[in-house]
Amino acid sequence: MQTEILPEFLETREGREADAILRACVHCGFCTATCPTYQLLGDELDGPRGRIYQIKSVLEGERPTRVTQRHLDRCLTCRACETTCPSGVRYARLADIGRHLIEERVERPLSERLLRSGLLRILPYPSRIGFLVRLARLFKPLLPDGLGSKVPSNRPAGAWPEPTGARRMLALAGCVQSVATPLTNAAAARILARLGIDLLEVPAAGCCGAAAYHLGAREQGLNAMRRNIDAWWPEIESGCEAILVTASGCGVMVKEYGEVLAEDPDYAAKAARVAALARDPVEILTTEDLSRLGTPGRGRKVAFHAPCTLQHGQQLKQLVEPLLARLGFRPTQVPDAHLCCGSAGTYSLTQPALSLQLRDQKVAALESGAPELIATANIGCQLHLAAGTPTPVVHWLELLEAEEEDNR
Repeated sequence: MQTEILPEFLETREGREADAILRACVHCGFCTATCPTYQLLGDELDGPRGRIYQIKSVLEGERPTRVTQRHLDRCLTCRACETTCPSGVRYARLADIGRHLIEERVERPLSERLLRSGLLRILPYPSRIGFLVRLARLFKPLLPDGLGSKVPSNRPAGAWPEPTGARRMLALAGCVQSVATPLTNAAAARILARLGIDLLEVPAAGCCGAAAYHLGAREQGLNAMRRNIDAWWPEIESGCEAILVTASGCGVMVKEYGEVLAEDPDYAAKAARVAALARDPVEILTTEDLSRLGTPGRGRKVAFHAPCTLQHGQQLKQLVEPLLARLGFRPTQVPDAHLCCGSAGTYSLTQPALSLQLRDQKVAALESGAPELIATANIGCQLHLAAGTPTPVVHWLELLEAEEEDNR
């Protein structure tokens, strides 16, 4: 694609990066076939190719409007288009650059500003989310069905194994997951303990920074990343093997720390090291001897929802399903497994109508194989799907504890 980016943008690192991404695009349109919002709305401007043209126009001097902003807001950043693209266009990175550019030039309505401000003041802070979750659980019987279904059930995390001085990994506690489903990391710790690996959470680490970074509060997001790096660094220097991120949405963000902090002279090298150490649980478990976990599946049928951040963001496709099969589960076939469930971070709150349409489609696909359980790899997907189906929805790591629980 030919470009005529304004000199004021080409003088910046992001402007040059956007120009290179745009030039890689051959506007073939393959991306539209896998774009969830294009499939729902049928509007070229609500597909990757149309959004690329809109960002290109702004970089070339066209004044952005609320319409431009609305089309970019509707993008889930699911990255299915990146998986499909034959030219390797880094659409998600371009979308981040474009959104930031437009956010500076187009004022949002008061209602949107208040919603985003509220999310930024609550989501990245576990203590604040925890208070709201406890309050919601208390008043759940009084809430309307639609709202009550979104309240996560209180499932005890159980005991966290004591360190043994064996192999050592760090775990990101995160923000929402740490209070809504603390069982996920605790289960990971118990599973790894059976494999001879200590898993440690560093209390000073918190939100991965994705919530703020993708809502336009970039400095707030970057500060969260710097805080995590500082918290982890002593453990990294003392020889921890990896940083385990059990929420795939956080995982894709941590793996990009090196890129987003590349211009920070104080953190660039450390951020690159952290990104190199970040691992999804499936990357760890597929390299370990799982015989010590037994066969917890016992033939149970499980539908696995692969989050976009796992299969498109981290490019970890078709790894969890065969691992579950090895452990005795029967993974079902899920039609259109590449499509987003509609959670997409804060998307279910900022674009509720589209999000619910996508969730209903995904639930129908997951339930088509009549599974006993639905498993996923991301807290956002887990809570979003659970609100739309009576079938239990869990993080897939919880399934690996089944045999151990039976023996207690």
